Amino acid sequence: MVRTIEQQVAEAQAKLARLKTRAKAQDTRRKIIVGAIVTTEALKDPKIAKWLASTLRKNATREVDQKELAGLLADLDAKAKIAGAGEA
Repeated sequence: MVRTIEQQVAEAQAKLARLKTRAKAQDTRRKIIVGAIVTTEALKDPKIAKWLASTLRKNATREVDQKELAGLLADLDAKAKIAGAGEA
């Protein structure tokens, strides 16, 4: 069966859409892994906790994101205070 140019274009567009979806999923997975590792280390190390809390406050500007991060920020602040107490 001979495919028309329009059919070939449609197939190519569908393939491109699938590839874009796969690339986005791969990027999201990478961000989840990195985020989990950084969060875990920040909750262990007061200096990393201080940096992460500051970075999150500076970059998470949407109210919905701030609400989602409130508990983590409290934990990070508590860990960061250990660094502050150790430096005094």
